[in-house]
Amino acid sequence: MLDLKTEKEIMKAGYPLIAGIDEAGRGPLAGPVVAACVIIDANFNLNDQDLTLVTDSKKLSPTKRNALFKIIKDKVLAVEIGVVNNDVIDKINILQASFLAMRHSLKKIPLKPDFILVDGKYPIPRITTPQKAIIGGDSNTWVIAAASIIAKVSRDWLMTEFHKEYPQYNFKKHKGYGTKEHLQALAQFGPCPLHRRSFAPLKKIN
Repeated sequence: MLDLKTEKEIMKAGYPLIAGIDEAGRGPLAGPVVAACVIIDANFNLNDQDLTLVTDSKKLSPTKRNALFKIIKDKVLAVEIGVVNNDVIDKINILQASFLAMRHSLKKIPLKPDFILVDGKYPIPRITTPQKAIIGGDSNTWVIAAASIIAKVSRDWLMTEFHKEYPQYNFKKHKGYGTKEHLQALAQFGPCPLHRRSFAPLKKIN
């Protein structure tokens, strides 16, 4: 169970508004990368039993993620997402596209955080807000784990919507990841406008 130890330490150091940021969709062969920003302050607590269930989105079932998505949005100060499509991913690479999605989420969110906790090895480039990158942050820092759930559920919803336009790939099932079924559909139908042409095995397809 995650606590708010990291967040509380930063608040005590003089940063009352803490943002957690994470992304979903770095690995898929199709679709956008989605980042989420979640903001809490010193009044936030984990008294709600459901909030104690928040952890890395990859460790949760889709049903549990969807339930927690609604609870998080209801309980935290602010939530926003940033979306960067596959064309931009192909132009600037997935790491830079992930950072761009994170900056989009920060730009759109109605509150300006005093400090940012971001999942991963690297801080977000080209922002002036104090920040700390935490490897495995989605597994050990509550506000980042919450952001991971918002990002994952949001991206899954987008891919389910894209499925209606391109049903032959069954995006609603694999969400664009390189499953056997997805690779078979690529072999049969070729890529669609959502596919990341810079990713193997798409590089080999004309």
